[in-house]
Amino acid sequence: MSTAIKQELNILMSSKDYFGQALDDAFSARKIKTENRVKGYLIEVLEFYLDAKNLYEKEKTDEAGKRKPNTLAELYLTAANAETHQKIELLKKLGDKSLYISGFFGDSLQRKIVDIDYYVNMGGAAYGTLSKAVDRQDPLRDVFETISKRFVDYVEALSYISQNSMISNNQSLLRLYDRYLQTGSTLAKEKLIEMGIVTLSSDQKNPLKQEN
Repeated sequence: MSTAIKQELNILMSSKDYFGQALDDAFSARKIKTENRVKGYLIEVLEFYLDAKNLYEKEKTDEAGKRKPNTLAELYLTAANAETHQKIELLKKLGDKSLYISGFFGDSLQRKIVDIDYYVNMGGAAYGTLSKAVDRQDPLRDVFETISKRFVDYVEALSYISQNSMISNNQSLLRLYDRYLQTGSTLAKEKLIEMGIVTLSSDQKNPLKQEN
C-alpha cells in the first residue's frame, strides 16, 4: 500500500472510512453500481492488504513439512481437493489476492509472462467456486457470486483508487505516464488529462502530448 494512503489514514480518518469514501469515488467515476454488501467486503480486502506483508507467505511449508502451493493455479488445485473448511479458506485467499494485485499492480503485470489476464481469470474462478462452496444461508454467498461475475469492474475500481493515491510526486507521475504508454490504460490516460499535464493530440498519432 502506498505511503500516501497511510499518511492520509493517520491524519484524516479510519481505514474503513477512508476506503469506503475511496470506493464511492471510484464507483462514481467509473459508473459502477454495486450493493453495500459487496462494498463492505471490498473494504475488508483493502484493509487486510493495508499491511503489504499479507501479500506474501511467511512460511513455505505447512505443519507436515510439505511445500505450500506457490502459484495461483497450484492454490486453486489444492483448494479443489481440500475439505470444505480449508477449501473456503483457500479460495477466499486466492480470490482476494488476485483482486488486489490486479487492481493495484495491474500495470506491472503487463510486462511479465504471467499477465493480468491470468490473475483476473483465476480470481473470478475462485470467487465463483467459493460462492458454491459456502453455505446457502451465508450472506457472503451472493457477494462472492457478484464479484465473480463482475470481477473486471471491481479491478477497475481498485485501479482507480491506486492511481489517485499514487499522484504525490514527480516519480509517481512518470510511473503513471509510463503505465499508459506500456498498457494503453484508459484510467491512466484520463488521470493525466484530468491533471492538465498532457492532452490528446488532434491527429491522435501520438497518444499523449506534453503541454508547455
